[in-house]
Amino acid sequence: MKNKSSNKNTPDSTAKRNTGRTYSRGALKKPAGKREIKPQIASKDRKIVLFNKPFDVLCQFTDDDNRQTLAQFIPIKEVYAAGRLDRDSEGLLLLTNCGKLQNTLTSPNKKTNKTYWVQVEGEPTRESINALCKGVELKDGLTLPANVKIIDEPDIWPRNPPVRERKSIPTTWLSITINEGKNRQVRRMTAHIGHPTLRLIRYSIGNYTLDDINSGDYNVIKGALDA
Repeated sequence: MKNKSSNKNTPDSTAKRNTGRTYSRGALKKPAGKREIKPQIASKDRKIVLFNKPFDVLCQFTDDDNRQTLAQFIPIKEVYAAGRLDRDSEGLLLLTNCGKLQNTLTSPNKKTNKTYWVQVEGEPTRESINALCKGVELKDGLTLPANVKIIDEPDIWPRNPPVRERKSIPTTWLSITINEGKNRQVRRMTAHIGHPTLRLIRYSIGNYTLDDINSGDYNVIKGALDA
């Protein structure tokens, strides 16, 4: 009976790398469960929701503690928030079904301008305003230069509940435009110069504004979208 000769060219179940490590050829297979890439939404199907978020509303559609959420105001499906707005802040929140637009509005690299109307306690000096414009040092780093100016009190809706003001201390309204998104950044900026924020309203994100949108209401824009 002939002995079967071994063929050196026949691949083994294992092979040697130059490093001497052994690996299984099975590892070269394409991994299962690869993330599915969703098709791009057609231009005509793109939409953006401009929502004027009231005070004490969460920027999400569900909440285990039965707090107010977006679901109480926005019945539109498959739109997602582009960025966030703190529960104790008011104003413009954008929701969209377009991932490209969402990334444009929220990516730090895009430097999208966001303007806030801010009621602060006291009367900031010109030096304090200039400090905010140049950048102030917070615990998580120096803020980028901002556009800050004193404005007249805007013609806006009353807050519910009302802001707690101290009658003996005047308040001032500021317009603050930034293009970064540190956590609670505007509030920390005004606190840094000794003027705590009493009320904060986001007026605009990029080219989108609160104009003609009452508190708790929303507008929908359809079609080609730009940041």
